[in-house]
Parts: sequence; C-alpha cells; structure tokens
Amino acid sequence: MNTFSESTNQQSADDVSEQPAAEPQNPNASSSSELPQPIEGSHAIEPLDPHQTAAETAALAAHLQRAGVMWLPRPDVQSTELFVTRFSVPDTLLPTSSGTSTGEPNSTQLGVGQTGAGTGSSGNVAPANDHAGTSATGTSATGTSATRVNNSSGPKPPPTRDTPNRPPASRPASRLEGVSAIHATAGDYPSDALPPEQRTLQLTQLEEAVASCTQCAALANCRNKTVFGEGNTSPRIAFFGEGPGEEEDLSGRPFVGRAGELLTKMIEACTLQRDDVYILNTIKCRPPGNRNPEGDEIANCRSYYQQQFDLLRPEYIVCLGAVSAQELLGTKLSVGRLRGTLHRYFASKVLVTYHPAYLLRNPAAKKAAWADLQLLMRDACIQIPKR
Repeated sequence: MNTFSESTNQQSADDVSEQPAAEPQNPNASSSSELPQPIEGSHAIEPLDPHQTAAETAALAAHLQRAGVMWLPRPDVQSTELFVTRFSVPDTLLPTSSGTSTGEPNSTQLGVGQTGAGTGSSGNVAPANDHAGTSATGTSATGTSATRVNNSSGPKPPPTRDTPNRPPASRPASRLEGVSAIHATAGDYPSDALPPEQRTLQLTQLEEAVASCTQCAALANCRNKTVFGEGNTSPRIAFFGEGPGEEEDLSGRPFVGRAGELLTKMIEACTLQRDDVYILNTIKCRPPGNRNPEGDEIANCRSYYQQQFDLLRPEYIVCLGAVSAQELLGTKLSVGRLRGTLHRYFASKVLVTYHPAYLLRNPAAKKAAWADLQLLMRDACIQIPKR
C-alpha cells in the first residue's frame, strides 16, 4: 500500500488573523501577578478575559490542525498552574458584596485545560464556553467594583466594561475557522448524461478545439502543447488542478512531473489507479515561468473545463490547491478555510485539499491532505486501508 504521508515539521498556518496590539503596562505595578488600581479620570488597565483568551486559543488550535500542523502539545500541569497564578486577578481587587473575597480561579475556570486537551489526537477543540468560568466586570464611574461569580450551572454571558478593551474573540477567531459548505451552482448539470461512446467523442472534439485556441496570445505563443486532460471518461472522481508545468507542456499530459508522481501516490492511497479517475487543470496552457494563471487567462479557459465537467459528470471533484478551488467555488477563501467540508458544484461533491506541489515544499501538510482523502473515502464508502 502506497502512502504519501511523512514525518511532520512545524508549519506556519496560512490566513492567520491579525492580532490586536498589546495593552500598555503600568510601570507602577508591584509585580507581574498584580494588577494596578484604576486611576480616577483615566482609562483603567483591565485583566485578561479568560473566556476570550480560551476562545482565541481554541480557534487558533483548530486552524493549525486544519492547516496540517500536528505538533500541538497536551497541557503540562505545572505550566498550567503557573499560567493561572500569573494571569489571575487578585481577590483584593474584586471584593464581593459581603466584603469577603472568593478563592483563586483554577485551571478549569480559566479554560486552560480544556483548550489544551482539545488539541489532542482526536482533532476536536473543546468549546471555550463549556467550562465553569469566572465572569468579571470592570470598575464603573462611581467606583463600585463588580463581583466575581463562580457558577458551574452553565455558560456565562460575556463581561461588560465601561472602558475600551480588545475586540471580542469572535472577530479574530472568525478568520481562523472553517466555513460551511459552498454551493457554487444549484441543481444538476445543464446537459443530459451521454452514453460513454458519445461522451468520448465529444471530449475528443473539445480537445481539438483547445489545441487550436489562441485566446491568450501570451500563452499560445510560448506553449509547446496544450494539456487538455486524461483518464476515465465515466469517472466517479475527477482531480482538478491549476495549470500545466514544464513536463506537462512538453508531453501534453497533466501531472506527469514530481507533483504528478505524488498525485499518483495520493490516488493509490485511495485504493484507486490513475485510469480509474479523470485529471484536468483550470487552464490548458503553461503560464511562463510556472506563474499562477491570471484572471483573463482563467476566464478564457473557463468554458473548456465547464464543458469537460458537464460531459464527465463526476460524483466527486477534488480541487488541488487554491486556484482551482477558488475558481470552481467562486470564492477567495484559502485552502485552509475550504478543506474539511464537502462543497457542491452542480451534482458533484467538491473536496478541497493541498496541491501536490505544495506538499512537496511542505511535507508536514501531507497528514492534512491524507485526512482530506479519508473524508472523501468515507463519504464514497471506500474502505480506508490500514497503515
């Protein structure tokens, strides 16, 4: 059994949201574990919100796992306790209505344990509001301090403050989260399904039209051969790439270089052969220097791949990389945001994963790509091979 997964390395996640600027430190604070008293007439320096911190951490952990980063550790008990002591609010600053202080918040209240445990092997991140939290409000203009509430009965509402604070956790976290399924088109394919012989004939005629196409003068003048596509003309799965490379331009076949070898291993990892699937690209000519295709070049080739899919009518389309995924689904979202969900293009289910060329440059992402292929196999009722 051929597999394409290799050992993981640390990888920077794409599409990481911008983080707000750090809040200023008060030089008069007595120690790192104490917070200064608010100064009347000025903006108070407020403690970190444990719910917001836990939500941001959970969203970042989920995004890193979608991007193929598998190195997130489980929490260390001693480190967790140290974290709690450094970021907890001293009881003397938050008296209760009866004048007695509440106990120190533990790791469960701060959500540290839940967030770290959620990044284990299961891949699920614990929600930030599933734990019994500590709700604290800022000091009002009259100088009245609010009460810390310890209650394990359910989620707590977000704290309200009279002074400016960081944006809510949903704002930076939203750019890290996955998206719901995108339905690029509604209903079935516009044309009727054709018998295999007639389907092959029309694909051959379309390939001849592509070979004589000169809509993109820059591409037509520097190409050796157009790369139309190849494979089973009645496929259950079609792999949709970006554009031809140097080897493809010379041979006229899609995915025959190093990236093609890796794609073959990915197909075989699904217990299939290249002859069982159909492989095509967004554009049919190699861009100079292997650059990304430009918008007008994609627009000129759009009718060609649309006619191919209309004739092939695959049950699944696997978009390899951002160019094909964004073009087919009509979105600007990254692969990291689009993967992990089955989208829809007419009657075909669409799976988004990383391009083989990207996997060659970033081997750590191969585990994420393998997880995508397992999602495809589970939905297609293909038995996942034991590794």
